[in-house]
Amino acid sequence: MTHQHTHQHTSVKRVTKALVFGIVLNALFVIIEAGAGLYTHSLSLLTDAGHNLSDVASLALTLLANQLAQKKPNRYFSFGYSQSTVLVSLFNAGILIFALGAIAYEAVTRIGHPRTIEGGWVAAVAGIGIVINGLTAMMFFRDQKKDINVKAAYLHLLSDALISLGVVIAGIVIIYTGWNWLDAVVSLLIVIIILYGTWGLLKESLRLTLNGVPAGIDLEEVKSYLTKLQGVTDVHDLHIWAVSTTETALTVHLVIPGEAPDDLIYSRITDDLHHRFNIGHSTIQIEKAKGAFHCEQKC
Repeated sequence: MTHQHTHQHTSVKRVTKALVFGIVLNALFVIIEAGAGLYTHSLSLLTDAGHNLSDVASLALTLLANQLAQKKPNRYFSFGYSQSTVLVSLFNAGILIFALGAIAYEAVTRIGHPRTIEGGWVAAVAGIGIVINGLTAMMFFRDQKKDINVKAAYLHLLSDALISLGVVIAGIVIIYTGWNWLDAVVSLLIVIIILYGTWGLLKESLRLTLNGVPAGIDLEEVKSYLTKLQGVTDVHDLHIWAVSTTETALTVHLVIPGEAPDDLIYSRITDDLHHRFNIGHSTIQIEKAKGAFHCEQKC
C-alpha cells in the first residue's frame, strides 16, 4: 500500500485578500443600497441589497472555511478541516435559494400594487453597484477555475454587476414612463437569473457533501486508465471523492498476479492520477490474486 499526497492549492494569500476586500466593500454597499431602497420604496434595490448581503455572508463563510482548511490534520480530523469548504459551499447555496423565495413572493405581490419609485435614485445607486461588484469579481477571476467556492463568489459578484445594470435600465425607464410596476418585474427577473446561476452550484455542492465523484472527473475513465496498466488484471473497490473544494482523493485495489511493483511504478501512477485527473490523494492496495480480499463495496 502507498500513500501519495500531492496538493494543488490556489494562492491562499491572494484569495484571502480578495475575500476581505469583497466583504468590506460589499458590506458598505449593502448599507447604502438598502438605505436608498427604503427611501425610494424600490423593491429592486432592496432585492439587490438582500442578495448582496447574502454574498457578504457567503464571502465571510468562504474566508472562514479557507482559513480552517489551512489547519494541520490531528488525531480527531485526519484530513484536517478541508471538508469545511464543501459544507460552506452547500450552506451558501441553500441560504441564497431560501432568500430568493422570499424576494420572489414580495415581487409578485408588488406587481399588482406598485409603489411610486424615484427612478433617478434607483439608477444612480445601481450604477455604483456595477462598479463595486465588477471590480470585486475580477479579483477572483484568476482562481475561480480551481475552487468551487471561489467560482461561486466570482459568479455571484459578476451576476450582481449584470443585475445592477438591469436595475439601472429599469430606473431610467421609470423616469421617462412612470411605469412603477417595472421595479417589481425587474426584481422578479433578478430572482430568476440568480436561481438559474445558483442551481448548478447547489447540485455540485450537494454531490461533494455526499462524497460523490467531483465534476470534471470520469470514474470510468480513471478505471480504464488503471486497468490498462502493465500487469494489472483487475481493478475494484475504486472510490473517488472530494477532500475539499480543491482537493480530490482516491482509493483502489489493483490485482497484479506477477512480480510486486516497485516504488517507481507507484510514483508514476500517482503522478498520472494527479496530472491527468487532478486527483491529489491516492491510496493504492495491491492484491496478488483476484478474490484474495473481500470488498464489501466492490465496484
